[in-house]
Amino acid sequence: MLNPFQVKVSDEKLEYIKTRVKQYPWNNIEMPDDGGWLYGTNMDYLKEICDYWVNEYDWRQWEAKINKFSHFKAPVDGVDVHFIMEKGSGSSPTPLLISHGWPGSIVEFLDIIEPLAHPERFGGNEEDAFDVIAPSLPGFGFSGRPSRPMGPRKMAQIFNKLMTQTLGYKNYLAQGGDWGSVVSNWLGYDHAPSCMAIHVNCAGMRHVDGPQTPEEIAWQKKLERDQIMEDGYRTQQATKPQTLGYAMADSPVGVAAWILEKFQTWSDTDGDDIESAHSKDTLLTNIMVYIVTGTFNTASWVYFGRREEGEGLLGPDGTRGLEGCGRVLGADGRRVEVPTACALFPAEMLPWPPRSYCERMYNITQWTEMSHGGHFAALEDGDLLVDDIRAFARTLK
Repeated sequence: MLNPFQVKVSDEKLEYIKTRVKQYPWNNIEMPDDGGWLYGTNMDYLKEICDYWVNEYDWRQWEAKINKFSHFKAPVDGVDVHFIMEKGSGSSPTPLLISHGWPGSIVEFLDIIEPLAHPERFGGNEEDAFDVIAPSLPGFGFSGRPSRPMGPRKMAQIFNKLMTQTLGYKNYLAQGGDWGSVVSNWLGYDHAPSCMAIHVNCAGMRHVDGPQTPEEIAWQKKLERDQIMEDGYRTQQATKPQTLGYAMADSPVGVAAWILEKFQTWSDTDGDDIESAHSKDTLLTNIMVYIVTGTFNTASWVYFGRREEGEGLLGPDGTRGLEGCGRVLGADGRRVEVPTACALFPAEMLPWPPRSYCERMYNITQWTEMSHGGHFAALEDGDLLVDDIRAFARTLK
């Protein structure tokens, strides 16, 4: 059953958030003189964006932008799933499920939904149109929370039911980055042929056999070195997410600091200039989705859920691989056999394995090495992402 939905945050809640930001005890926080972003979120920038948040940021403007699209909620497997649905132009648009990750939200897709659904409005061809379905992951944003932590494989099951049973699509294309890429992987693995193909812009999975060639082994070693300074949040959210949730429940500034660090580190920025990739408004709107819905806590559960889903699936060397990188594929001798498109953005914080490694996991029919861009592809380089999705979809017709 589809229930129409609109985002509407009360004036009282907005005023409360603004008041909490104003009252943040900056005098209790110190930053090393050589701090920058090395130790975490830069305090000077956090103060700057908080000042903008209080004095200039307009949630109502962004709320209207969000509500420009048709929103619905539907119960699926005990979760009230929220999603945007933008019907495409023409007589036969391709159904497209696009999934975000953490610490993202549907805000990532606000500028690409219309070009995907109505390409003719942007100088493209109507034949490339999609029916765009953009859900909030269970526990994230405007979706309901699961009863306990849920991993991406279960989320894929829910999204497949949303697409096939609730919305009645015979088949569809799945796209995603971050956790959305892992969800898309499982859609292609577990739910073909309903999921007829996947397009991913993040290497979210690992193969059970691990690296094989010298090039693959070098990639693995570099990845492990590079991720040492990124593993803190993964470990916390995969083991004790509830404790972190208490700290964030009444601290909009704390939520902002936790999320901003990832957008600065994971984006294709000019040095440490986070705004070379994202505007203050975009950053704050994504942060606000977590705050106004009170979902910082339940969104972090996905890391715990993934760890449980991966329990007991060990590689031949007895290692589990990086936490937060998705469960490994290949344990039953299978790979994702539906056509797969891989979009490689150079500043992706989880660098892609060599193609030889990926070929053991996917039936790769499109491999695009982008000229620029990072982890949040839809926000940073939406045009490149849209063009790549369109090109891939043409090969499926």
